[in-house]
Amino acid sequence: MANFNIDSKKARTYDAIVVGSGISGGWSAKELTEKGMKTLLLERGRDVQHIKDYPTTNMMPWEFEHRGRLPKEITDANPIASRCYAFGESSAHFFAKDNEHPYVQNKPFDWLRGYQVGGKSLLWARQTQRWSKYDFEGPARDKFAVEWPIGYDDIAPWYSHVEKFAGITGNKDGLDSLPDGEFLPPHELNCVEKYFKEQVSKTYKDRHFIIGRAAHITEPKQVHLDQGRAKCQNRTLCERGCPFGGYFSSNSSTIPWALKTGNLTLRPHSVVHSVIYDDKKGKASGVRVIDANTKEVMEFYADIIFINAAALNSNLILLNSTSSRFPDGLGNDSGVLGKYVAFHNYRATVSGEYEGFLDSNDDGRRPNGGYIPRFRNVYKQDTDFLRGYAAGFGAGRIEFNDESGLGESLKAGLHKTLYGNWSVGSHMMGETIPKESNFVALDKTQKDAWGIPLLNISVDYDDNDEKMIKDYMEQVSEMFVQAGFKNVKSNDNHRNPGNDIHEMGGARMGKDPKTSVLNKWNQVHACKNVFVTDGACMTSTSTQNPSLTYMALSARAVDHAVKEMKAKNL
Repeated sequence: MANFNIDSKKARTYDAIVVGSGISGGWSAKELTEKGMKTLLLERGRDVQHIKDYPTTNMMPWEFEHRGRLPKEITDANPIASRCYAFGESSAHFFAKDNEHPYVQNKPFDWLRGYQVGGKSLLWARQTQRWSKYDFEGPARDKFAVEWPIGYDDIAPWYSHVEKFAGITGNKDGLDSLPDGEFLPPHELNCVEKYFKEQVSKTYKDRHFIIGRAAHITEPKQVHLDQGRAKCQNRTLCERGCPFGGYFSSNSSTIPWALKTGNLTLRPHSVVHSVIYDDKKGKASGVRVIDANTKEVMEFYADIIFINAAALNSNLILLNSTSSRFPDGLGNDSGVLGKYVAFHNYRATVSGEYEGFLDSNDDGRRPNGGYIPRFRNVYKQDTDFLRGYAAGFGAGRIEFNDESGLGESLKAGLHKTLYGNWSVGSHMMGETIPKESNFVALDKTQKDAWGIPLLNISVDYDDNDEKMIKDYMEQVSEMFVQAGFKNVKSNDNHRNPGNDIHEMGGARMGKDPKTSVLNKWNQVHACKNVFVTDGACMTSTSTQNPSLTYMALSARAVDHAVKEMKAKNL
């Protein structure tokens, strides 16, 4: 019997374990397996295989029972998920259902999740901007929260590393506030967007408008063909899963690549309960897993553990990983685990119309848009609020039909599309400040279907956010007026925190173990063989979409982890 137990443990032992198969988890698995590490990739949700498990990817609008909309009983059953722009009849199967995965909201918070192999990489908006040195230096300059332990020069080579493999479209814009990357040919701005770009350049020395940078293959390189991926077809049906692999996802890219090495074991339906800490060895020895279907409890072992369960779930796992050494959660000597959670503020929009270019149209599709990089508080503090905001911008013709007739003339009017002025619009993406009062914690009484404490979320806006919203609406409205746009209106939609799907922090990186959870290599300060490289690790949020940074941090951390393991330092 003793030999049986030894053999059983051996069968459940790997060089490395990765928890979570989304963007950062997929990258961690790819990098580990490429370096020869026998790796177990754990995913709490079902398996989703590229192409095979995209049931709606090639459906025509008339093939959907409800023409793309969801019945009221489904939206009523999913009041949180249904507030996401991508939640519809063609994509609802990639969203975690609200009633199956409850959590506690001390304050209103929309926690949008994708529990399947690939996670939210099947649903993301695919915007990929690098941080600049000014983004990393922000906390040190304004003395709010803690300093980043790394700078742009530390991560720049890893941005290049992941950009080449993932496939990023963009233009070389030469902006020090938004560094250029390894770009495929850019998407094209339409005529009104080009006009706006010219007007911004004429009017402002410190403001720019560019085509967005996005994880779409516009011109496949050999590395993309080797992945079995093809050119983006501009279908703009991305949230269904792309059968061409035209946009980057774990399912089409990193996970199949890792599987091809022969070093990856993928185990879906595996809810990670906690990290196992070995008091005698002074390090983690593995993870405790609950089978999602059978509820069987099992343990898996490894020398290196990467936590990539998505920001808030990674916090939950670490908080639930208690031991005599870490009674308040793994690595929580500082007491800051679960605290200083931040997100991106998408509350404000500005709209308008343009009366020119009436001889032109915007026929065709483009899975990308325009982007206004941050221009507030970049080089120094120059407003009454901390940090800043970026903004999206797009333009398109207003369409309508002639409904004035009767009978045949009405039918003819409804069949013919007429065009009005150009509609222009912008949305903000503001940086929120990590604060101790924004935190997550384990609920003391309520548990989920697997016996794990529910996550209690207490995250809200503050006065800094309100000032930033006001400034965004004033400044972008001014930019619209300066460009000659008419009927300019601003709006605060008062959406809940979390609806941005960019939650970050809780297990932040830092220089001092007394005020942070992770070091400059994304290692837990007090447990060196555990790494966290998803949104939980972020010290601040800046204004850029965060996924590219998660990819780069993951690749960088794996490189360090494997070197340290070979040097017998882990």
